[in-house]
Amino acid sequence: MDWGGIGGILLTIVGILLAYGLDGGHVLSLVQPEAFLIVFLGTAGAVITQTQFTVLKKGIRMLRWLVKPPVDERRHLIIDIVQWSHTVRREGLLSLENQMNASKDLFLKKGLRLIIDGIDPHQMREIMESEIDSFEMGEKAAVKIFESAGGYSPTIGILGAVLGLIRVMQHLSDPTRLGSGIAVAFLATIYGVGLANLVYLPIGHRLRMVVSQQVRQREMVVEGLMAIAHGDHPRVIEDKLTAFLE
Repeated sequence: MDWGGIGGILLTIVGILLAYGLDGGHVLSLVQPEAFLIVFLGTAGAVITQTQFTVLKKGIRMLRWLVKPPVDERRHLIIDIVQWSHTVRREGLLSLENQMNASKDLFLKKGLRLIIDGIDPHQMREIMESEIDSFEMGEKAAVKIFESAGGYSPTIGILGAVLGLIRVMQHLSDPTRLGSGIAVAFLATIYGVGLANLVYLPIGHRLRMVVSQQVRQREMVVEGLMAIAHGDHPRVIEDKLTAFLE
């Protein structure tokens, strides 16, 4: 479990609220449901409008990576690939069939099948790299919903501020209603900027890093399988794949 994603967001919010309170402000004065709904629902609506439903679902499911990101299996894969290279040198490419059947990784399974089928290494690389490009494009499209939310949120906050000022102007003759209107105006801007820079954008950047790690892992698999197909020495393969750990 990795609580860094959630912990970082909470730490930032608590730090801001604590500093505000130490300066004599009342934390409860920052609670304004009307302003929050304008910003949150307005941002959500804008993101939903621009995003396909399947991509939106994938992005929402990615939120679990803030606490439980995918396991980095690069070190284990290096050990496996080097061992496979030893086996191939002794028994030939068909010896990889057992590893292919035992693998639960569809990408790795496909690469092993291409080797076993005797596909030309250059053609094999093209096929595997196309798979990586397709995977990366799909994952980054899902991550982009949070980055887009970070772009829309401040603008929706300004919209909420304008609505609050309109409300104030409509009740200038009633001083008792001016406070709530001004509160919506200022807090909508705070919510918009705060959600963008403290929540949406940090989440988007963190998820993008996870996707980059997964892409890097797939690139390592391609290099390892290509090295096996070319008949490289296991020690050379290990040195080549270790560079992907940096």
